Amino acid sequence: MSGFIQGEDRSQATLFPERLDDYVAEDSSVRVIDVFIDELDLSSMGFKTQPNDTGRPAYHPTTMLKLFVYGYLNRVHSSRRLEREAQRNVELMWLTGRLAPDFKTIADFRKDNGVPIRLVCRQFVILCRNLNLFANAFVGIDGSKFKAVNNRDRNFTRAKMKRRIAEADATIEHYLQQLAEADRQEPDEDKTRSLEDKIALLKKEMSRLKKVEARMHKAPGQQISLTDPDARSMKSRGTGVVGYNVQTAVDTKHHMIVAHEVTNQGSDRRQLANMAKQAKSVLAAEALTAVADRGYYRSEDIQECEKANITSYLPKPQTSGNQAKGQYGRDDFRYIAEDDEYECPAGQRLIHHQTTQEKSKTLRRYWTSVCRQCPLKVQCTSGKERRIARWEHEEVLEAAQARLDRNPDMMRIRRATVEHPFGTLKAWMGSTHFLTRTLDRVSTEMSLHVLAYNMKRMINIFGPKTLIEAIGA
Repeated sequence: MSGFIQGEDRSQATLFPERLDDYVAEDSSVRVIDVFIDELDLSSMGFKTQPNDTGRPAYHPTTMLKLFVYGYLNRVHSSRRLEREAQRNVELMWLTGRLAPDFKTIADFRKDNGVPIRLVCRQFVILCRNLNLFANAFVGIDGSKFKAVNNRDRNFTRAKMKRRIAEADATIEHYLQQLAEADRQEPDEDKTRSLEDKIALLKKEMSRLKKVEARMHKAPGQQISLTDPDARSMKSRGTGVVGYNVQTAVDTKHHMIVAHEVTNQGSDRRQLANMAKQAKSVLAAEALTAVADRGYYRSEDIQECEKANITSYLPKPQTSGNQAKGQYGRDDFRYIAEDDEYECPAGQRLIHHQTTQEKSKTLRRYWTSVCRQCPLKVQCTSGKERRIARWEHEEVLEAAQARLDRNPDMMRIRRATVEHPFGTLKAWMGSTHFLTRTLDRVSTEMSLHVLAYNMKRMINIFGPKTLIEAIGA
């Protein structure tokens, strides 16, 4: 190997061994983890910081938490991999004082300290707030589907169960026909035995499916997952995924995740006010601006945001059946507030006739009796007259639409804000996404991912040394 850079002889003894601290660079991210965790008051968050009176001493929560944050920051999420890294990774040896817990201890710490770990994630966001990173109080809200530890074949919905049972019935019928044909022809004991075995296995499978079906009908939403009971089948970009719907509120300036929540609801429709309020609480802001896509559009949520001093920007979904037929849409009818009437495209006035209650909403209904003689009736409605329903708080929705019309760039800002964190997180998590089961444990795992993401963003923005000084200040 002459002429190449030479390493040290492995058997060479050293008179003065180097300090472990010499192996860790001054600007290493591991020093940020060390300072941040040491500054936390773990006992107030719910971690057990007092040792037991009897038995073997446990690892201090500070040590375990540093191990987890380092692992998630460096894409090492498995407890078994963390165990190996603690034994060979110099940075982890420095961080934990050469302590190396076994994988069961590591996994149990994550399982038993779900709520405190989530509070640590929140505390880091508060640190960012104290550094004045969220001065504009402007967030983008979005959700994304993450895979659960549950194969699609072990998730059953009513439609899927019906299809599986029908397929099993058809296969049994097919084998029975083959068996009948074999009996009519020259006897073949091997073939007959093979078909009988297949039929027996299928009948056993049918019996299992019937039992699962009975459990499914009792489950919430008439859906059941056999591996992770909280996972649900959801639509994701045209295909199905068995997993969870992760909601985030992301700061538009630095792309930091301000608030997050894991749900097993496949739709985003009831999440706007919930996530906006969480973000406003974390930011401790008097007012907040939130932007979301049309999947979040729900009139009650928009009104709730208005009451909470949250300015929302989101487009209204086009669900009009009349527009799909090529007829006039609801937007073609102009509301005249002073007269409490609507003006139609033909110039006629639709007056208020009745007030009804639908799904806890008070609706005022407007129509006119001159529709039958109107020359534009074919372009307007196929019924006797065109009726318009107006919610009692419709002015809130009209104001939201007017805001969006004045600021058309809001949707571009939303897309540039919320897509980045989800793409990064999924790349870090790999193809399997979550490693834990049940909603509570998955929420804890997601909090560790969000903490690692936010910490990485802060290190990139400030640099390790400046961030360490800011944490200690």
